[in-house]
Amino acid sequence: QVRLMESGGGSVQAGESLTLSCVASEISSTLCMGWFRQAPGKEREKVAAIYRGDGMTYYGDSVKDRFTISQDNQDYAKNTAYLQMNSLKPEDTAMYYCAADISCLPWVVPGTVAANWGKGTLVSISS
Repeated sequence: QVRLMESGGGSVQAGESLTLSCVASEISSTLCMGWFRQAPGKEREKVAAIYRGDGMTYYGDSVKDRFTISQDNQDYAKNTAYLQMNSLKPEDTAMYYCAADISCLPWVVPGTVAANWGKGTLVSISS
């Protein structure tokens, strides 16, 4: 079973930055890694994803130009993704869930659910 281990998150003020990390226990099932987020009372929202094969990235409209996703593709034993979040806003407050799948369809096609999920980490932005 694929395990996704998340780290990062926390509480900062608006305008500051945070970095999330996610490590997958295997590569073949997690070629695409990224994050979704869900704020209280709101629907789950795609944040960003990156495909290990070609480095293609996908971003949600609300985070474009502020968030950057990257990966460590030098480790051939596990897959690691990073989400650098800059210029954070109070509306970025949410539980952020690392997710992974063999493709990035969950971030592209509405209603497609990623196969593997982390437990989530809370990001809280104060004004």
